[in-house]
Amino acid sequence: MNRYPLWKYITVIVALVIGFLYTLPNFFGEAPAVQLSPARATLKTDAQLLSRVEAALQGAGISHDGIFLDSNGVKTRFKDTDTQLKVKDLLEKTFNPNPQDAQYVVALNLLSSSPKWLSNLGALPMYLGLDLRGGVHFLLQVDMAGALTKRLDSMSADLRTLLRDKNLRHAGINREGNAVVVKFRDADTRTKARIVLEDNQPDLTFVDGQDGSDLKLTASLKPTAVKRIQDFALKQNITTLHNRINELGVAEPVIQQQGADRIVVQLPGVQDTAKAKDILGRTATLEIRMVDDTPGALEAAMAGQAPFGTELYSERGGSPLLVKKQVVLTGDRLTDAQPGFDGQTHEPAVHLTLDSAGARIFKDITRENVGKRMAILLIEKGKGEVVTAPVIRTEIGGGRVQISGKMSTMEANDTALLLRAGSLAAPMDIVEERTIGPSLGADNISKGFHSTLWGFLAIAAFMMCYYLMFGLISTLALAANLMFLVALLSLMQATLTLPGIAAIALTLGMAIDSNVLINERVREELRNGASPQAAISAGYERAFGTILDSNVTTLIAGVALLAFGSGPIRGFAVVHCLGILTSMFSSVVVSRALVNLIYGRRKKLDKVSIGQVWKPGLDSAK
Repeated sequence: MNRYPLWKYITVIVALVIGFLYTLPNFFGEAPAVQLSPARATLKTDAQLLSRVEAALQGAGISHDGIFLDSNGVKTRFKDTDTQLKVKDLLEKTFNPNPQDAQYVVALNLLSSSPKWLSNLGALPMYLGLDLRGGVHFLLQVDMAGALTKRLDSMSADLRTLLRDKNLRHAGINREGNAVVVKFRDADTRTKARIVLEDNQPDLTFVDGQDGSDLKLTASLKPTAVKRIQDFALKQNITTLHNRINELGVAEPVIQQQGADRIVVQLPGVQDTAKAKDILGRTATLEIRMVDDTPGALEAAMAGQAPFGTELYSERGGSPLLVKKQVVLTGDRLTDAQPGFDGQTHEPAVHLTLDSAGARIFKDITRENVGKRMAILLIEKGKGEVVTAPVIRTEIGGGRVQISGKMSTMEANDTALLLRAGSLAAPMDIVEERTIGPSLGADNISKGFHSTLWGFLAIAAFMMCYYLMFGLISTLALAANLMFLVALLSLMQATLTLPGIAAIALTLGMAIDSNVLINERVREELRNGASPQAAISAGYERAFGTILDSNVTTLIAGVALLAFGSGPIRGFAVVHCLGILTSMFSSVVVSRALVNLIYGRRKKLDKVSIGQVWKPGLDSAK
């Protein structure tokens, strides 16, 4: 009656072992670390970079507790913060001899101190939020007026190109405030132009007017178009910030919209606030220029006498490249960039998609420059780098452009990402900045841990005093529930915050309710004259319905918090919902496995097992 089959015991044991392994990394803490990552697209993170870092540390006689290579860069772990700061200065001097032209980003960080064998098993600690780990908090204001101005400037060029293609002469196109004004000499041309523009520019509304002897056609954005442009600017900036923060090696950054024009950025564990502000505030633009292949021009430029209207750059691999200053196309015309393969050579390539105006410009440029090289540059802080410089094979129309030649699959992915989200859609200003020190985070962890610990001990003392042996079993099941919850959060690589710790403490109090229901139901069956084995079986089976109902109703409230909440409320809801699921398993399955293991073969249940000595009139339990 109260005997589990072998497979159920094995299931419980396997669950406990896995839970223990995935909980264990959270007890090793974190160690100071330094991360080195490339600051430019033409520099790559590879084994050679790892070797250079090791050589620099060995040359300075500095020992480390582990050096790792991942997609974000080279990370090195140390025993104390003094060594961490010393290594940061060393790497800055070694890899960035010219601070004004930094080639690499050197950032302070924190890494898990868990053993390598646990990491190889995929057992990693939970991420800690800003309030527990310390770090920086920024509130960024997006310049929506700047986004609209940028879009209107782009539309001005579109209108000029469209009227030229339709052979409609105008007297000038200028942006005036939040509108684009097109001037005409006669009403007939204005009427024809308005029909053409309304058909091709659905986002604009056109109003006729007059300015002295000139006739005007004023174009302004529709409210729906304004809203769409602002939403796009916000989302594009969030995407770009995500990509840039990868340079800092932040495991679980918080980047989310606040209101209509603000972005909240939280970087747990980041200690170098100046570097964080530098990366977040970066502005980058994409430019397409022609390469100057005039014989002798490159040699003259390398000798310090660059021809007028040209600039000297280095392409991938370090080869010098002479590029014309005239910009033929900017990243504003780029709508998408995806990695792929060349249809003929099957080499890795990047496929670009341009808007209508960009497609027309690119078609003209490629038709006039077949056989010549075209450079794609990323301009950042007034300095540019050549992402790629392909040869124009033929005229390219339709807005679909392919970049290929001497690049790996990984480089194609990186280039596509850089072109797709390398620049901000609108300028941003930091309007609020807060720094939470590691000591304050450690204090929050200590208080949260002790509140959970003392809550657990108080519950355990009450249960063992009131239910005796069954109380001890309930306490062990509660401990298993806590272990399962922490293991599940670690497995999901969730971020633990103070509200999350509060949810864990609340889960302990709620989880024990299930065992109280079971124990009281067993007592009730004993009072009604049932045999001990029958009382145990009926106690678990009949209490299960009540346990399920209570947990489902609580889970509904948790799901509502998860669906409609945000920030700390959402973090609380995640831990709360997971705690309900783990408590169902631990209070019913794990506790009954222990009861069956201890009492499954007994024909008699003594009083002290369920605390019956404190209840009068329970002769049936004797």
